[in-house]
Amino acid sequence: MNLKLSRWQRIWLGLAAILYVAAGLFHFIAPALYLRFMPGWVPYPLGMIYFTGVAEVAGGVGLLIPSLRRKAAYGLVLLLIAVFPVNVKMALDSTSLLLWVRLPIQGLLIWGILWCTRPRESAVESVVS
Repeated sequence: MNLKLSRWQRIWLGLAAILYVAAGLFHFIAPALYLRFMPGWVPYPLGMIYFTGVAEVAGGVGLLIPSLRRKAAYGLVLLLIAVFPVNVKMALDSTSLLLWVRLPIQGLLIWGILWCTRPRESAVESVVS
């Protein structure tokens, strides 16, 4: 069976990889931004910021490596779920509309990451089998 990604899946995959690498690097460039919104119940706040930054960079790079792609996608999905409460707190503590818009976009990101890492059978092989 020949499993390939569609053109749109490859585009989404590339955009997601760029997004996660950039977002992950931003954790190291401006950790104070994240510390400002970190809930008090999160242990080792600065360490968590750096950890999630590394996870985002690793996940973004992993999306580009076919043998790691699916595992990277699952890791990013788990990360998006884990940081959702912090993102809600950021939205509640801010007057920025963008932070509120980001919340439902996380669902779209989860769907997109899973969709773009799910290979599809070629049309010819679907008809033959």
